[in-house]
Amino acid sequence: MTRRRTVVDADGHRYLLLKRSSESSLVRDPETGERRHLANETLELLEEASTVETVLSAFPSELVTLVTAVHDERALALLAELDAGGPMSVRTLLESYDFCESDLHGLLMELTVAGLIQERTVAGERGYDATATASDALDRLRGER
Repeated sequence: MTRRRTVVDADGHRYLLLKRSSESSLVRDPETGERRHLANETLELLEEASTVETVLSAFPSELVTLVTAVHDERALALLAELDAGGPMSVRTLLESYDFCESDLHGLLMELTVAGLIQERTVAGERGYDATATASDALDRLRGER
């Protein structure tokens, strides 16, 4: 079994190396999933490219961010609400969702670090709003893009 590695052809297209024989390699296109054999002499191993990076290159970056940062339904609902309802104060978020204060603040920090929300002032209070990255990812989930 060949260790999954990233290879590139002469045109600069990246593939995931699945199996290598003496003359050819079985590769998979991460964007289409197509498997094919290519001559070994047409491929170059990319040492600096991780397998994870190659596999995830098939997905829009905003979706990867959303999927890796939003870990449960409550977090996704909160993010969707911020996206649909505009900026909301922390007080409103605490009243609207069944988060304890420390859980809410922890989640808000995680979503901020991930670039999915940003701090805003709402009616003179600290609040949060969805970023363009979050809006784009949520639109894709809704099938709007």
